[in-house]
Amino acid sequence: MTNRICHIEIDESGLKAATPAIEQERRVAVFDLLEENSFGLPVRDGRDVPPGPYRLALAIRDGRLVFDIATENEAKIGEFHLSLGPFRQVVKDYFQICESYFDAVKRLPPSQIEAIDMARRGIHNEGARVLQERLEGKADVDTATARRLFTLICVLHWG
Repeated sequence: MTNRICHIEIDESGLKAATPAIEQERRVAVFDLLEENSFGLPVRDGRDVPPGPYRLALAIRDGRLVFDIATENEAKIGEFHLSLGPFRQVVKDYFQICESYFDAVKRLPPSQIEAIDMARRGIHNEGARVLQERLEGKADVDTATARRLFTLICVLHWG
């Protein structure tokens, strides 16, 4: 399949050191994303779009989320920038519920952990939905890919 990401890079320059939990989330998200994803570039302004697979570099620059896209053989296709504003609240909520979840795992019964985990997944889905809306007309991603990319956006937000 050509509509996919074959390599992902996260620009962590300027970010504070990640906690072991954040670092683990990043590793898992990158692994899962590369194992299975759907990422396509729509035709814009009548111009042809180079076929994938694509290399994606994610960064935060000047307070904006940057998607830098290249072909598999590293020819630059372009980049687009998204405002972080629409993500701020959902990222904050996601970090709070993750803290609650990790705390609960240590001391609460499974039924309560499960309830918190359901809430965590719900917030994660909301973040993925926001991302899909923000990417409309720029990149086509399925829900699973949006979820994994949202995790990586959270890692970038950590800084």
